[in-house]
Amino acid sequence: MKRAQAAPALSLAGIDKSFGHVQALSEVSLEVRAHEVVALVGDNAAGKSTLAKIIAGVLQPDAGIIESDGVPVTIANPAAAHALGIASVFQDLALCDNLDVVQNLYLGRELRRGLRLDDEAMEDEARRILRSLTSRIPSVRTPLAGLSAGQRQSVAIARTLLGEPRVVVLDEPTASLSVSQTAEVLMHVERLRELGHAVILISHNMTDVRAVADRIEVLRHGRNNGSFSGADVGYEEIIAAITGASAPPRHDALRDGPRSA
Repeated sequence: MKRAQAAPALSLAGIDKSFGHVQALSEVSLEVRAHEVVALVGDNAAGKSTLAKIIAGVLQPDAGIIESDGVPVTIANPAAAHALGIASVFQDLALCDNLDVVQNLYLGRELRRGLRLDDEAMEDEARRILRSLTSRIPSVRTPLAGLSAGQRQSVAIARTLLGEPRVVVLDEPTASLSVSQTAEVLMHVERLRELGHAVILISHNMTDVRAVADRIEVLRHGRNNGSFSGADVGYEEIIAAITGASAPPRHDALRDGPRSA
C-alpha cells in the first residue's frame, strides 16, 4: 500500500495579481515540499519576482489560495511570512558593509543577556549556521566589506536560518558570481535541502537550475507554462517553454517527490 504523501510546505493555487491594467500573474500555481528544491524560471517580466514577493508578504494577491502544510493562510506582510516560517533572500541582499558577519546575521534581532549584548551566544550560533551550510567564510568577525560576492550571498542565506524557516526563497542567488562562487552558493542550496528546508530557487541560469532543482516550474507572461523533473528534462525543452516555442503539458507523473537527500 502506497503511503500518503505529506502536504506541501507551501502551496499556491489560482494566484492573480495586476498592477493597474497590467496583469502580472494569472491563475498561477506553485507548490514546494520539505527536502525539495523547486526552480522558478522564465523570461524577464514572466512574473517570477511578483510571485516571490507575494510569498514573502511584500505584495498581496488579488485572488487565489495559499496553503501552509495544507492549511489556508493569508500572508498579509513580511512579518506574517516570517511567522509561517518563510524566509526570502532578494537580489539586493540587504547587508551592511560596515558590519561584520555576526552583526549582519543578527541585525535587528540581537541576543541580550540582561542589558548587554550576548556576543558569545551570537558568535557561537553564527559559526554553527555557517558550518551547517559548509560556508568558507574565514571568520564570523570579518567585515562584510572584506568578503567576496559569493561569501556575501552565504551570509544572506545564513541569516534566513536564524528563525529556522520551513521555506526559503532565493531570488537569483548566483547572478554576477564567478564560477567558483556560483559552485559554493549551489552547494548551500543543496545543504538547505538536506537540512529539510523547502527551497524555491528563482534563476535565469539553466545550468544552475538543472544542477540542483528537483523540479522546474516555468512561468510565461504571468502563467504556468510547464512543470518538469529537474533530473530528466533537457535544456531545449525548458527553453521552449520559456520562449513559447511550445506549450508542454504539466509532467504530473514526474512530481512524486524530491531527490533523495
